[in-house]
Amino acid sequence: MIELQEEIYEFNIPLLATAIHDGHKVRPETGKYLAIDEYQRLREEDPYTGYFTDIAESRIVVGTSRFEVDVNRPREGSVYRSPDQSWGIQVWKKEVPVSVWEYSYGEYDFFYSRLERIINRFIDFWGYIVVYDIHSYNYLRNGKDMEEADPEGNPEINVGTGSMDRELWADTVDCFLSSVKNYDYQGRKLYAAENIRFKGGYMAKWIHSRFPGKSCVLSIELKKIFMDEWTGAVDIVGIRDLKNALKESVPSVLEAAKATALR
Repeated sequence: MIELQEEIYEFNIPLLATAIHDGHKVRPETGKYLAIDEYQRLREEDPYTGYFTDIAESRIVVGTSRFEVDVNRPREGSVYRSPDQSWGIQVWKKEVPVSVWEYSYGEYDFFYSRLERIINRFIDFWGYIVVYDIHSYNYLRNGKDMEEADPEGNPEINVGTGSMDRELWADTVDCFLSSVKNYDYQGRKLYAAENIRFKGGYMAKWIHSRFPGKSCVLSIELKKIFMDEWTGAVDIVGIRDLKNALKESVPSVLEAAKATALR
């Protein structure tokens, strides 16, 4: 089934960190039918996001590539069967056996059944849950040495809140943004914003609809300032500092979420 590269649940605090697009592995049965090469896959995946989940005691890191199954899409779109679902990239060769895709849908179902059980355990114990849903995105799509995408429209930290009850969780979201905006990142402040680049994906929507009033998913998209998006090389100092920016937001976020949950 879908590879959960890291799966740790402590339940000591009501926080779960996830990196559901970190994975790069594909099954041999899948790989032989892929038209996309490994280099292209890596550019569109979210490498190193699993590293950021270390800010929480409880975390899920998916090891399976989103090009085998994307658990941040609705089930019917979780396999990229046409280029319009995958940034114009032709993912599959012709004449893929239906069994290959059916297996991927089974992986998808396994992931969500497991996620539901885990969240239920958090809510049974705490009454609510906060999820740091961590992703990353490219901003040099035209080439490594080309002009980067408009900085104003591409925050270094984008928090997506499109599917949550924004009024209910206002203090929690505001605490997160305030914390990361005021963090001293290599002698400067980070540009963090809400719903500028992304508003959150399907997993956040699924959690919010399944556990209304008891779940606050912060869909965090990190601009790939901590790595070279074309070569995959990581900036060790930068990635550590960015992780610390997220880590320092946790106490105030959990305090605000607790106050909301106990109203």
